[in-house]
Amino acid sequence: MDAEIIAVGSEMLTPQKIDTNSLYLTEQLNELGVEVVQKSIIGDDRSRLAGEIGAALKRTGIVILSGGLGPTEDDVTRDASALALGRGQTFRQEIWDEIGARFARMNRKMAENNKRQAYLIDGAEALPNDRGTAPGQWIEQDGRILFLLPGPPKELKAMFERQILPRLKERLPALVIRTRHFRVAGMGESDLDQQIAPVYTKYANPVTTILAGAGDIHVHLRARCHTAEEAECLLTEVATPIEKILGDRIYSHGGESLEEVIGEILTSTGRTMSVAESCTGGMVAERVTSVPGSSKYFRGGFLTYTDEVKTQLLGVSKDLLAAEGAVSEAAAREMAIGARKVLNTTFALSVTGFAGPDGGTEANPVGTVYIGLASDGTCDVRRVQFIGDRERIRMLASQSALDLLRRKL
Repeated sequence: MDAEIIAVGSEMLTPQKIDTNSLYLTEQLNELGVEVVQKSIIGDDRSRLAGEIGAALKRTGIVILSGGLGPTEDDVTRDASALALGRGQTFRQEIWDEIGARFARMNRKMAENNKRQAYLIDGAEALPNDRGTAPGQWIEQDGRILFLLPGPPKELKAMFERQILPRLKERLPALVIRTRHFRVAGMGESDLDQQIAPVYTKYANPVTTILAGAGDIHVHLRARCHTAEEAECLLTEVATPIEKILGDRIYSHGGESLEEVIGEILTSTGRTMSVAESCTGGMVAERVTSVPGSSKYFRGGFLTYTDEVKTQLLGVSKDLLAAEGAVSEAAAREMAIGARKVLNTTFALSVTGFAGPDGGTEANPVGTVYIGLASDGTCDVRRVQFIGDRERIRMLASQSALDLLRRKL
């Protein structure tokens, strides 16, 4: 079976509230070999929610609702579910007694509207809630399963683990989901897809997903099979040709970031690095030092935003800057060599460019970035041209600089 999650509550449609329950539920369902194929958020509207529940039950085997089980008029999940199923609701005295007992244990007076929580959809099974007053409900109809869970995460998680998991394990076939995760640098999303699509489009299982960021592409493979061995075999069948096509543009097989990969190599080999940044404003250094333990290999850096500072701190020639400009191959080379010399590191990265929106020349328009990499006796410089706003250009520059070091390593 596949699953669908519906989060209920108008507050979830505001910028102040994030639906985190669906992330937890997805993780738990995946452990059972259940794919979550759709998620939605519906406000506190009975008819709209009922329509969504009815549509979900027609297309998906398991439908999960979170939230909207409270005692107030805007808690519409019970009513909407009953409407979608064409069933009535019945007041259950034993549920009401348990709610009353919970209030008594807390020395609180129970409001009359709490009675709303004691109504059970006809044919439903009540799910005890030892963390709150709202019981959940489990309903089966026409081979489909609908269950209603409370919205507070502590209540939802406890109910799912104690009440839902055992029931699902009894009813679901034994399936497992296994994944492979590649991270790729140095190419665009469309180029990557054009190269690997002939491989992955042959398969409905595993499912391939491509997610693109600024210079960083994630390729996810998900296989669902009866055994872990079967899933891993299928993943290998698809992943192996993809790895051959992409080659060293794959920098991570386990989801690690570029800065984490670099840190691991530097640590294991006892080498060190430093940076000299202009247009990226310290972004490269920030990414490197975000990795725990980076003090083992990162000695420091320079934020040389003006020509004067490039000269004072890194020894870049005034004549060179006057002749070539701060955004040039020569300037990037001298910045990297200077940083490596001053901080006595194995490697030094430099970045200088026009991030925009102003600046740039005919020869070096906005988006032009020079990246230098100094090592023992050599300094390689790469000229790259990026398109986008200022923040995107800066992020792409930092990614390209770190990837240049990775390839050197």
